[in-house]
Amino acid sequence: MKITQAEFVISAVKPHQYPDDALPEIALAGRSNVGKSSLINKMIMRKNLARTSSQPGKTQQLNYYRVNDSVYFVDFPGYGYAKVSKTQREAFGQMIETYIKDREQLKLQLLIIDIRHAPSKDDVLMYHWLKHYNVPTCIVVTKADKVPKGKWDKHIRLIKETLEADPRDKFVKFSSETGLGRDELWSVITDAIGT
Repeated sequence: MKITQAEFVISAVKPHQYPDDALPEIALAGRSNVGKSSLINKMIMRKNLARTSSQPGKTQQLNYYRVNDSVYFVDFPGYGYAKVSKTQREAFGQMIETYIKDREQLKLQLLIIDIRHAPSKDDVLMYHWLKHYNVPTCIVVTKADKVPKGKWDKHIRLIKETLEADPRDKFVKFSSETGLGRDELWSVITDAIGT
């Protein structure tokens, strides 16, 4: 995918704030610090359009990034971060569930998981939500460069087993350091949005 244009558009909390230009949307969910912003930046070949933060839990809305005027990346707040209050966590949960359940433009959900760790309870819950609402899902394991190649299969097997992953779901190994998986992920995305 040749990137000609990429821009941050809006941070939305409620449906009336979502963009209304009917472009297809690819949403990203994952734990705080799993590398969602780095993944977006690598996908669009920009250093820091999506702001990476050393402070987990920084994203608290749905952040919309428009790419090539043809698709949006929608970055969810990272979950599982302890410093967020219970009320705030519930509000995040409602905001995300409303989006997943009702957003017609959502063509694909990327569930981002750090290859070095087994999926958390929140990851499993998120995955089961996506299945419950029949949202097309691609599991992306990030930070593949941090694990020796010979151990990839073992880590991936653990992730699939923990999630009880549907074998029909796409699965991409990714590294925002080396660019591994970028082309493969773009091809999954273009399939999903039908271009």
